[in-house]
Amino acid sequence: MNVLILGSGGREHALAWKIAQSDVLSNLYVLPGNAGTATFATNLEADLMDFQAVKQLVLRYAIDLVVVGSEQPLVAGIANFFSEDSDLQQVAIIAPSRQAAQLEGSKEFAKQFMARHGIPTAAYRSFTRATLPAAHAFLESMQPPYVLKADGLAAGKGVVISETLAAAKQALDGMFDGKFGAAGSTVVIEAFLRGIELSVFVLTDGKSYQILPEAKDYKRIGEGDTGLNTGGMGAVSPVPFADAEFMQKVETRIIKPTVLALAEEKLPYTGFIFFGLMNVGGEPFVIEYNVRMGDPETEAVMPRIESDFLDLLWATARGELASREVKIDPRTATTVVLVSKGYPEFYEKGKKIYNLEPKSSAIVFHAGTKSAKNAILTAGGRVLAVTGMGNSVSEALAQAYETAREIEFEGKYFRKDIAFDL
Repeated sequence: MNVLILGSGGREHALAWKIAQSDVLSNLYVLPGNAGTATFATNLEADLMDFQAVKQLVLRYAIDLVVVGSEQPLVAGIANFFSEDSDLQQVAIIAPSRQAAQLEGSKEFAKQFMARHGIPTAAYRSFTRATLPAAHAFLESMQPPYVLKADGLAAGKGVVISETLAAAKQALDGMFDGKFGAAGSTVVIEAFLRGIELSVFVLTDGKSYQILPEAKDYKRIGEGDTGLNTGGMGAVSPVPFADAEFMQKVETRIIKPTVLALAEEKLPYTGFIFFGLMNVGGEPFVIEYNVRMGDPETEAVMPRIESDFLDLLWATARGELASREVKIDPRTATTVVLVSKGYPEFYEKGKKIYNLEPKSSAIVFHAGTKSAKNAILTAGGRVLAVTGMGNSVSEALAQAYETAREIEFEGKYFRKDIAFDL
């Protein structure tokens, strides 16, 4: 089977790494990929948002299955493009329809969807610049802290939590002034949920689903969860507090109703659902939906999946997921992300990376890297994700941190407190 993965980050490297282990794989391609995927797959060049260019590559390389890693082509409707093109209709694709992808593409759509189907989430209201006075009045009616979310895609950074009313109003004005571009033209203001976060992932063919290993990520740049939001500084799987009782609540109250509601509303869905959850005193609430795997959670989840992942994806694309099961390694995986100095704001690229071959058995997933002559260089804010595995959180972390310390590039930074709150 020939497989094409769309994306270039740590998530796509981890997906490619897992798919490459399958006995049914013939050729693996990644568009555009990174220096890590290039070591065992073929990187292709094109703009992944140029669906005609993607089509030409799919036909040229006789692709059987396309796995869409990043959110932009999903929200732009790449699944619809495939289903409506006579040359591509026989090519399987792991991607929800454009209509279903609004679960991630629009926070307002997701909130309305949850309200219609009784899926637990925080109380909210949506506003635009035209309703700014009403937005200020709504903030004044709430208790701090205040949660503001850009409605559209903002690379995982479109959430602002303000401790004071004045700061919340200032943040709201900034969002309407273009801080997050067009994504902030509509802003969702919602009640703050006090608890601890986790991410739950499922594969679904639109009829049945399989639950993948859960994870917890760490979004703040600073230790102790301080500083600016990032795309994610680390992750751990499994999550100790996500015991059988809690996960039963998640499945009964959130996963099943979501999958059933998608079918009921005739929103075609083939692929991943990422439930961003808050555990509030043992009760799960949905913070957000994403319509793909998380990053860096994927780098902690994939090493724990023992099943043939390509077989699972193929069954999903063919509507046969109910006949499969997911086998999970009981050990703990922890991921530490190495970032460029200045991230998530201004940072420099093009720094040479040294010592990429770990002495331990940790796995190094590339995120923002590129090959140049006989060197590998930094090419993004999040550069590498190092995953360790062990029989405990501490054992897995020791392995990941050993390798994180060994790798060198100018301006390297990583948090030294991943899983500190577990």
